[in-house]
Amino acid sequence: MRQRRQAIFICMEFLFCPPPLPSRGGGWISGSIKLDIYLHNVQPRGDCALRAKLLGSARNTAPPLTGSLPMKINGNEIRIGNVIQHQGGLWVAVKTSHVKPGKGGAFAQVELKNLIDGTKLNERFRSSETVERVRLDQKDYQFLFAEGDTLTFMDKKTFEQIEIEKDFIGERAAFLQDGMEVMVESFEDRPIGVKLPQQVTLEIAETEPTVKGQTASSSYKPSILSNGVRCMVPPFCGVGDRIVVDTEEVTYLRRAD
Repeated sequence: MRQRRQAIFICMEFLFCPPPLPSRGGGWISGSIKLDIYLHNVQPRGDCALRAKLLGSARNTAPPLTGSLPMKINGNEIRIGNVIQHQGGLWVAVKTSHVKPGKGGAFAQVELKNLIDGTKLNERFRSSETVERVRLDQKDYQFLFAEGDTLTFMDKKTFEQIEIEKDFIGERAAFLQDGMEVMVESFEDRPIGVKLPQQVTLEIAETEPTVKGQTASSSYKPSILSNGVRCMVPPFCGVGDRIVVDTEEVTYLRRAD
């Protein structure tokens, strides 16, 4: 009887305050699962009705089971590589663009890819909306090579190699360079994205002729960089010049030293 009362008391703690516990796979165990484990070991097997009632209540109050604790962000703060909870699933942002219409508030047009079945979805998020962003595990890797739609990276400590689909990185995959150090983001031990260096140095492969004496930076001109990416550059930049580019915004920052 004393053992049964102890079980009920601890069960009630889980019902009203079900904190998650980290699982072995890096995820989180919700209060209902902890309660199930506890009842399995402590609660007398004969009292099935009480067991079912407590478990049912706990599952209704426990937080959702995810790979990590989510955090709320504004819809216009979604960046490429972010994983969010949306429509009952987990999605990674593969493309984002910010739009400021003449009328109405600004919004972010985001292309999402489902982490489970790979389906894609285009959604519009306004700055007034909030979404649940899932925190990912991060680890340093080195980029080795690309083959088809697959990118291969190596753990510099263990020399273990992993493969990631280009789709999870999006257009930024063009900025990867041999030997580049990156941060690989994983969800439940599954690599899903890569965080690139904020800046890279590239050479201008094609652009309009340089106008002698023109230094104004307000009238940028189109160019194609050595990795095939299009970027607007100042009029004084010419073919062969090395420039520093922002990998997230794909914008010219300055001439390379």
